Amino acid sequence: MARIFDCSDAPELLAGMRHARGAIGRGGLVVLPTDTVYGIAADAFDGAAVQRLLAAKGRGRQSPPPVLVPGMPTLEALAESIPDSVRDLVAVFWPGALTVIVRARSSLAWDLGDTNGTVALRMPNQALALELLAETGPLAVSSANKTGDPAATTAQNALAQLGDSVEIYLDGGPTPGAVPSTIIDASREGEPLRIVRLGLIDEAAIRGVVGDALPEAPLGEDHISAEPESQAPAP
Repeated sequence: MARIFDCSDAPELLAGMRHARGAIGRGGLVVLPTDTVYGIAADAFDGAAVQRLLAAKGRGRQSPPPVLVPGMPTLEALAESIPDSVRDLVAVFWPGALTVIVRARSSLAWDLGDTNGTVALRMPNQALALELLAETGPLAVSSANKTGDPAATTAQNALAQLGDSVEIYLDGGPTPGAVPSTIIDASREGEPLRIVRLGLIDEAAIRGVVGDALPEAPLGEDHISAEPESQAPAP
């Protein structure tokens, strides 16, 4: 049965984090706040847990979840290569609402779904999420909602949508809003960066860091606002 912990209360916070670590270790699912919306999380290296995450949302392997990381060293460990432009963006916008799609290391023993060899990575700017990530390592995290429904901005809304498919709900209060992270695709070797989804970080801010590494969109053409083909919604 699902349990919800009020993380504004110190004893409940300690208990909730302990139970969340245990759930992740057992291959269970945890809902946690991020700096955008609430996310549903699983151990990124537990393929069965990742599939439970997708099933809870009503998604298939064609929509693999992004991965939240505790910092730059984990990006280095998970990415096959990191373009200088991505390093520059991460230096400015991490922790924060920037998701970067890169080529994943071929040696990684994980199964996120049909990724086409890529992984979407983000370091959230949320203390509770970062604390859990520091203890569990990388977590596969997608927005805490059923597919087609609005992303949850409270733990109660996530519970109403996901119910007992999630073992532990960490209630960190309302998140700032339903605007998700901006997604940048840097996975195509030899090709320029591409904005896959505009979110909290706007195009001007991205271009202010990377300049010509992000080409101008053709006249009359907007940047793609749909989810990237290889990834489910990033929180």
